[in-house]
Amino acid sequence: MREGTLAATTGVRLRDLLGLTKSGITAMVALSAAAGMLLGAQGPTSPALWVHTLLGTALVAAAASALNQVVERDADALMRRTAQRPLPAGRLQPDAAVLCAALLGAAGLLELALGANFLAAGLAAATLVGYVGVYTPLKKVSSLATVVGAIPGAVPPMIGWAAVRGSLGPGAWALFALLFFWQMPHFLSIAWIYRADYARGGFPMLSVNDEDGLRTSRQALLYCAALVPVSLLPSAIGLAGAVYFTGAIVAGVWFLAASAAFALDRSAPAAKRLMLVSVFYLPVVLAALAADRLF
Repeated sequence: MREGTLAATTGVRLRDLLGLTKSGITAMVALSAAAGMLLGAQGPTSPALWVHTLLGTALVAAAASALNQVVERDADALMRRTAQRPLPAGRLQPDAAVLCAALLGAAGLLELALGANFLAAGLAAATLVGYVGVYTPLKKVSSLATVVGAIPGAVPPMIGWAAVRGSLGPGAWALFALLFFWQMPHFLSIAWIYRADYARGGFPMLSVNDEDGLRTSRQALLYCAALVPVSLLPSAIGLAGAVYFTGAIVAGVWFLAASAAFALDRSAPAAKRLMLVSVFYLPVVLAALAADRLF
């Protein structure tokens, strides 16, 4: 019985730690960094560099998510979709979460500095500071936080690029632009779905004061429309060929159609469909990039 209880307790703690670090988002960040490495590589890249770069990036992303939840724990307790997170639910204490985040962040930055290079580590540090020190407090002040937050969210592929090249170039900025514009329809759809929750938490999201959803859906559509040509930049500058170009066009039209449907309907189901399409869009586009590069 004691062994069973211990195993159950350990499982709960592990789930709480994974929840604290938002493991799904962390995995997506690592995937984005991998895309940057793949496109930035000019020849064979050592497996050790891949491990150090992706592990370091993931650790810093996990630290950022944990610190974000520490800062927002009181607001999270007021929102239904976040009330059961480890901190607002009382399963983890803030001091323990801060310590965990500090260890993860320090380990990640050391991984990048010593295993990759200082440019990669510097970009990761800037991402951490921007996400926790700028975006997180701004969420309580202005709806512009969504745009500001998309900046650190678009940096991971640049970290991967910097790790293999030691510098940044047009390709790195093309990937940054791709992720920046992708995030906006994604976050705006979430903001509309959970607008009542954001209002309870005291977050002045665009959707909170947008009764009919016109402004929210219009911005999602405009960003999505801009994403289609932006997503073709890797092909335009010679980083990718026909395989990626075709994949980006198909995925972009699919994303744009879902965004247009939300602009016309402005209902929760339409917003959920847009959110789901956005979740699938990025892996599809990154997979097309990888396929083009490898084959």
